[in-house]
This record gives sequence, structure tokens and C-alpha cells, in this order.
Amino acid sequence: MKGFLRYISWPVASGLLAATVVLLLFPQLTSRPQEDQMNTNDLAPANGSWSGPASYADAVAQAAPSVVNIYTRKELPRQRHPLLDDPLFQRFFNSGNQPRQKRMQSSLGSGVIVNKEGYLLTNNHVVDEADQIIVLLHDGREAKAQIIGNDPETDLAVLKIDAENPSAINIGEPSQARVGDVVLAIGNPFGVGQSVSQGIISATGRNGLGLNTFENFIQTDAAINPGNSGGALVDAYGNLLGINSAILDGTGYSVGIGFAIPADIAMKVLNDIVQHGRVIRGWLGVEASALSQQLASRLGIDPPQGLLITNIYSNGPAHIAGVLPGDVIIRINSFWAGDNERSMNLVARLAPGDPVNLEVWRKGQILQVKAIAGTRPTPN
Repeated sequence: MKGFLRYISWPVASGLLAATVVLLLFPQLTSRPQEDQMNTNDLAPANGSWSGPASYADAVAQAAPSVVNIYTRKELPRQRHPLLDDPLFQRFFNSGNQPRQKRMQSSLGSGVIVNKEGYLLTNNHVVDEADQIIVLLHDGREAKAQIIGNDPETDLAVLKIDAENPSAINIGEPSQARVGDVVLAIGNPFGVGQSVSQGIISATGRNGLGLNTFENFIQTDAAINPGNSGGALVDAYGNLLGINSAILDGTGYSVGIGFAIPADIAMKVLNDIVQHGRVIRGWLGVEASALSQQLASRLGIDPPQGLLITNIYSNGPAHIAGVLPGDVIIRINSFWAGDNERSMNLVARLAPGDPVNLEVWRKGQILQVKAIAGTRPTPN
């Protein structure tokens, strides 16, 4: 046995020594296959740009003091007994005993303070026809609000309160917002008090919903419920991106599809109302409908899109420039005119007097037409 052990000891020792030398010279041989390894860097975005906070408490702390609760009261006409107006029966009624109390209807919503002068934005439907508006500030103070003006075409209203040191929100850049960005909705849902819900931007530039005349909504899945109307949609840093306006559901409760009016549009409405008493928008004086791709292709329009002019207002900007019914507008200031709502928004953003370059198809020919934007008439 001793002889046998002495016989195999040298080969074993030599093998162990050789294996040690190989492992020292080639350490990669001890690594697991790449596909089996868990690299923590793989959990981060490829471009390494992730910088989102783990908590949004700072954003809420910055934006929440600017979001107010709005309570409105509206006096309703009291129904009279039909026989009170009949001369035959009037003598049977003692008018002195008729009840004289007023019937009042209350509603609630939210608003956002946007400057130090006490101006705030809310939805027009929140304060429409209200006889009294009370604003409850974040710090518990109450103030009566005055309606400075409204814009039913965007469902916005401008209010003003007389309060010392109102907390104005920082205005963000909704044009830079991207689908997938984290957003927070702040308001007073169901009257329970100021609440915050969190979600992402689901889409931008939503229109054609039939909610307003001018639509360019930010869509979000952050919960928006009754009472949130007029509240703030803010980014992850507390900057205002939009005014919460509507939800897409017949029940009136959030189902993950809510809409906010972009802050830049809302601020233009506010500035116009404060300066001019109404919103000033560009106008061409035409009525149009979008061409189908099939019809545009048949007419030889490339790309197959455009707006068919169905009516022209006499002495309007388009009429003066020589546009005719039956013309097809292909471009407006180098922008393709394939979507009626977006084209209308594009023209509305122009200032009266701005030049408008139109590319028009007429009977197989492409014409370049120069018009001057007019002022959109106030809706009745």
C-alpha cells in the first residue's frame, strides 16, 4: 500500500500544480457564461439618463400650495304653483304666506394660482353661471373670487382673489412633455380635500373628442375624478403642465383616461383675458373638412391629404386672398394640413395681422396664396 501511494503521489501533485498555474494565467475560465450572469447595470437605461426621484414629496410640496378648492353657489328659480298665475284662483291664495326662501345649488371644483397678483385658472364649467365663488387656499384661508373672464371654446375661466402673498405655481413646458413622463394630478376629488394621484402621460395632442372647440389635450392615467376639474397636472418636479379638465367615461369616475389643457394654452387664455377682456385668436374665415386618402389620391394630391374648402366667409382673410370654395389647402405656413382640428389650432395660435402662406390645390394645379390672419369672431 505504501508503495502504491508513493507511486501515485507524484502524478496527483503534478496535476494539481498544473491546474493552479492554468487558473492563475486564465482567470476567465472560472467565470460563468455571460447569459447566465446578472449584471446590475442591465437594470438601468442603456443611455444612463435615468434621474427620476424615488419620492414625489418635493414636487407636491412645491405645487400643492398653489392648488385651491373652489366652492360655488348658484341661485335657482323657485317653482311657482301653476294656479298662482290663474286670475280665477288667485283670490284663494294668500301671497303673504308664500315661502320666500331661495333655493341654492352648490358645486365644487379646483383651481390653480398662477401669479402673485392672485389670478387663478380653473375650468369654465366649474364656475359657469355661479352667483358666488369661494376659494379655499391650501393654508386654510378663504377668499371670495371674482370672474375676470372665460373662454368656453377651451373650457377655461380666469378668476381673481384678494389674498395676501398667494402662492403662485411654477409654469412648466408642456411642449417638451413626453409620453411616459411621470405626472401628478392635484385637486379636490369628491370634496374630500386636496389629494394627489400619480400616473404618466399617456398621449399628447389629443383632439377630436368633441369636448371643446379647441382641443390639444394631454392624456394621463393619473386619477381625475369629480372635483379635480380645474386642478393642476404637474411634472415630477412640481411644475404646471396642464389644467385637469375631463375624463373619458360615461359614469363620471376615473377609468385611467383623463385629459388636461396644456399650461401654455391656458396661460395665453389668461393673458388675453386680462389684457383684452377676451381671447384673441387668428382666423382665416373658411369652413373645411379633411379629405379622405382615397379622394386625395384620386385628385393626384401627394401626399394624399388636405382640407377641402366647403364655405368661405365674405370679406374674410381667405376670401380677400382669393381662396375659392372647392380649393384644397395642402399646407399652412409649411405645416401639412391633413387634420382639421390641428390646422384650426395652428391658425388660432396666429396673431391677427400675421402673414399666412397657403399651398392650395385647384383643378390639378398647385397655387401659392398669401393671406393675412384676421381676428376670430367671438362665439355667440
